[in-house]
Amino acid sequence: MSGIYIHIPFCKQACHYCDFHFSTSMKKKDEMILAIAKEISMRKNESINEQVETIYFGGGTPSVLSLDELNYLIEAVYANYKVIENAEITLEANPDDLTEERIIDFSKSKINRLSIGIQSFFEDDLKMMNRAHNATEAKKCLQIATQYFDNISIDLIYGVPGMTSDRWKENIDTALQFDIPHISSYALTVEPKTALKKLIQTGKIAAPNDDLAQQHFLLLVDRLQNQDFIHYELSNFGKENYFSKNNSSYWLGKKYIGVGPSAHSYDGKSRSWNVANNALYLKDLENGTLPSETETLSTTDRYNEYIMTGLRTIWGVSLERIEAEFGNTYLNYLQKQSNKFLSDDLLIIENNILRPTLKGKFLTDGIASDLFYLN
Repeated sequence: MSGIYIHIPFCKQACHYCDFHFSTSMKKKDEMILAIAKEISMRKNESINEQVETIYFGGGTPSVLSLDELNYLIEAVYANYKVIENAEITLEANPDDLTEERIIDFSKSKINRLSIGIQSFFEDDLKMMNRAHNATEAKKCLQIATQYFDNISIDLIYGVPGMTSDRWKENIDTALQFDIPHISSYALTVEPKTALKKLIQTGKIAAPNDDLAQQHFLLLVDRLQNQDFIHYELSNFGKENYFSKNNSSYWLGKKYIGVGPSAHSYDGKSRSWNVANNALYLKDLENGTLPSETETLSTTDRYNEYIMTGLRTIWGVSLERIEAEFGNTYLNYLQKQSNKFLSDDLLIIENNILRPTLKGKFLTDGIASDLFYLN
């Protein structure tokens, strides 16, 4: 088994673009921590004779927890699972939570990787996104964190309305000044039922422009690759030996357990997901019931997932694996559907591996949907 994902469903405030599950009320925080620890224990039989390679605190905003609370959950994992030596333990954190004192405390714990939600180094971008931190805090936390942590990732958002290419380059270059070994970067996406969606509908914020986002993406790829970053997944860039082991395991189809409200799990044959409701989650755990639903994946489901994840990564889609795992029907279908993208120089086949070209990378998700097998 690859690892355990722990969803912490609390945030100080709601970012305008976010559609993840969280609450801005901390009233049930103590109960939630106890319930998550209980779920960790209840699910230990799912990994008998398997080792945990990563522990990942996501959310929400895990850095709203105290170090004692984080350690409590980490120790719950160690008490119930076989954890490898030097496991990657990642904490997602916001700059406003990363004071020097807290960074030092984190560095003395089992946490050995920080994923910091910078998003932008410009004040008006952060205000538009309704982030809890400001540009000064973003830079200050990185100045301190890089003194105590070697393995740091930051998030940046591109395609922001009004963001010129020069401004986007400045964002990238500011990040590079801190010698960060990993950058995750995403296009601003308008999700249903978010504040951003409403702001766009009412004309208060301009809608993101796909052409601008593609321009920003290509600038990002060029700039980071020139700085020895490896573009190993569509939205992720890492120096050698600094790929996210947690996220890589998802893309490579390894098993993982997700605990906490809304967390997803995968065992190679089925997916399960916890209820995305804090009150119902707490009630089920109090009654000793796992608050989850399970879906058994069909051959077509597994094929489509492999297409989606494979095309997003440097590992691509192995035609040999398609034939061996799914059979000639799926292989022939894939080859037929790929032809137009191969002709348009959006896909390429090298060493029997199908992957997007630089021209096709930004369009990967759309290309993948055209390669999906439809029953």
